[in-house]
Amino acid sequence: MTIENAFHNKYSLVKGAARRARQLQSGASPLIVAKSMKACRVAQDEIKQGHVKFVLPEKVVEPVLDIPVH
Repeated sequence: MTIENAFHNKYSLVKGAARRARQLQSGASPLIVAKSMKACRVAQDEIKQGHVKFVLPEKVVEPVLDIPVH
């Protein structure tokens, strides 16, 4: 299984890395000993090594618009 398959598509991979990078910037501890100090690079390395996984929702929830009808 490639990283792209594990994250459904490249867009999901980028979104997952961005979310993890924000967690790292907010003070979360890295899950690996990384060569880089940049949160985005650390997040990518964590994903590549299989330490970070994201769960996709089973069902897509449609937004409900609360617009009054006249």
